[in-house]
Amino acid sequence: MIAKRMLKYVEGSSVTRAMFEEGKRLAALYGAENVFDFSLGNPSVEPPEAVKEAILMVLDEVHPGKVHGYMNNAGHEEVRDAIAKSLNRKFGTDFNEMNIIMTVGAAGGLNVILKTILDVGDEVIAFAPYFGEYNNYVANFDGTMVVVPPNIPSFQPDLERFAEKITARTKAVIVNTPNNPTGVVYSKETIRKMAGILEDKQKEFGTDIYLIADEPYRELAYDGVEVPYLTKYYNNTIVGYSYSKSLSLPGERIGYLVIPKEVDDFDNLVNAATIATRILGFVNAPSLQQLAVAECLDETTDIAAYDANRKLLYHKLTELGFECTKPEGAFYMWVKALGDDDSAFVAKAKEFNLLLVPGSAFMCPGYVRIAYCVEEGMLKRSFGAFEKLAQSYGI
Repeated sequence: MIAKRMLKYVEGSSVTRAMFEEGKRLAALYGAENVFDFSLGNPSVEPPEAVKEAILMVLDEVHPGKVHGYMNNAGHEEVRDAIAKSLNRKFGTDFNEMNIIMTVGAAGGLNVILKTILDVGDEVIAFAPYFGEYNNYVANFDGTMVVVPPNIPSFQPDLERFAEKITARTKAVIVNTPNNPTGVVYSKETIRKMAGILEDKQKEFGTDIYLIADEPYRELAYDGVEVPYLTKYYNNTIVGYSYSKSLSLPGERIGYLVIPKEVDDFDNLVNAATIATRILGFVNAPSLQQLAVAECLDETTDIAAYDANRKLLYHKLTELGFECTKPEGAFYMWVKALGDDDSAFVAKAKEFNLLLVPGSAFMCPGYVRIAYCVEEGMLKRSFGAFEKLAQSYGI
């Protein structure tokens, strides 16, 4: 029999993944061209050609023992050094290889840092709506998730409620900007105010509170919107990054943590995170992918394709009468559910072969997420189904 603590995970398996599997079932029934799957943030844009070239170069020119062998649990030193220098050029930071730990994607990185800092009962704050797996990552280490309710309609963090939620047990705050699921980018003003609140609360309680920036969508920003780099605003910031979206490599599971030297207890934090990488069973991030991405640090996926989809979808949905939050980044459209019941709305949408994810999965009922990282042709074919969905609600 499986562990009791796993029963709830089996019963409440990811809504997003379940919709993705439902899409495959419907495609077999009705034909893939007649099913409109907006459930999963799986990039439709191919990786830059430079990624393929880098992988082939590594396989051809680097000794197999290095490509496929063990290395320091934190990752290849030269890869970490290259990433640090790239960040310094982009953001005016002062990192070196000791500030970088290679991880098995952003999810692996979040689990590593939460394993590193959480004691039983420590609290982690997140701003709704947020990626629902955060709940599971925190629970993995017997922490307690504390939710700041959504700030509607801006979906910028509600900083007044945030300050009220911080206690002596608060160990970390997770922020995700550009945000999944809303596409909102947290402004410099918001980040400065958040940093000020955290500084005050650290002094009040005599504790360290880490700000964990989950940044897989950093490069996916539109209309010239700037995404602040959070280590420049608050010393106790740790950044988790993934190449899943910026290089369209979600299945390769490659990313990194940034732990700046300014964080409290830096030496112990870095050593513990390196050990956590090993004892969580990752051992190290995939070696081939480490070496390949180090050759592609100035590359990015075709953001213009996502931007075109963003504009098409926003225009069509608002034309049909849907209330949408216009995304500033990422590749998700956050839409108010007609009838206010997001689960019922998702069920109704499925009648028209539209697969959406309910806002309840992001701790924000009454909304749905539409992942527009899809082929343009599929997006356009879906418009008739969205029109029928709107008409079914009398709009």
